[in-house]
Amino acid sequence: MPEILNGLSSWFEINMGLSADTQLKILWTLAVLSILFLTHYVICFLFSVRVKDAARRCTLRKTMTMALSTAGLVFFLRIWIAGRHGLAAYLGILSAGLAIAMQDPLKNIAGWLFIASRKPFDVGDRIQIGDHKGDVIDRRIFQFSLIEIGNWVCADQSTGRIIHVPNGMVFSQAIANYNQGFNFIWNEIGVLVTFESDWKKAKEILMKIAEAHTAVQSAHAEAQVRAAARKFLIFFQHLTPIVWTNVEDCGVKLTMRYLCEPRKRRSSQAAIWEAVLEAFSREGEIDFAYPTIRRYDDRAEGKVQQARAER
Repeated sequence: MPEILNGLSSWFEINMGLSADTQLKILWTLAVLSILFLTHYVICFLFSVRVKDAARRCTLRKTMTMALSTAGLVFFLRIWIAGRHGLAAYLGILSAGLAIAMQDPLKNIAGWLFIASRKPFDVGDRIQIGDHKGDVIDRRIFQFSLIEIGNWVCADQSTGRIIHVPNGMVFSQAIANYNQGFNFIWNEIGVLVTFESDWKKAKEILMKIAEAHTAVQSAHAEAQVRAAARKFLIFFQHLTPIVWTNVEDCGVKLTMRYLCEPRKRRSSQAAIWEAVLEAFSREGEIDFAYPTIRRYDDRAEGKVQQARAER
């Protein structure tokens, strides 16, 4: 038997140019491949028999395949790269391969460290990152979780879905925090009245309603807002509500701007609209405006005719 093996080795060396050392490495490589394929087959068979849930079985198969592939890579590198210099090269190649293969997980770990140290948000904060908005309900080493708001639901209300966001997104997407430091947001409600309405009276009514529903109604709350503004170098000259006036195609637009808590934007907006509807229903000189088509006769309705009628 040894003579046959020696003869085969000599034949390969003479006819194919394979040295004895190379032939041994090829044999070891084939042996490792056979063991890996056999192990893969046996474990897959056990999974198909023992694990009934298809989703869990698929996940286990993927994990096992990745583990066997990594083990095979280590064995192959060890077989073909030997010696001290070979070991250093092997470790370098292995590190480069792991860095490429584990790029996303490593990026997520770096993102987790950034979140833990810099604290751009914490559990309980309402944030927006990229296209995703929601309340942070969990933080983990690879991802954080949001209970989604907005999307097909209006006024930042919850959709009921949980979004799992990779931590690495903090390096590539802007983060908007609704709560950090300045625990209020500005909200605006536009009310359109006709040109014939008493818009000055309407503005006074809207101002009183906005003052009644603003989140900053005490000196203590205002002091907190100003302290947060100083911390983040945010300077607001006016924290009290204001009503802005603008002219649109079909009327005078009066825009209420007021501070509200992030999670109460819809409720405060609903309360304000109810108050506006009730107040305007009692005023005969104020009408809501909407797109209409009218005929205007300047000779009969113009300023010259009105002046003559007053004489």
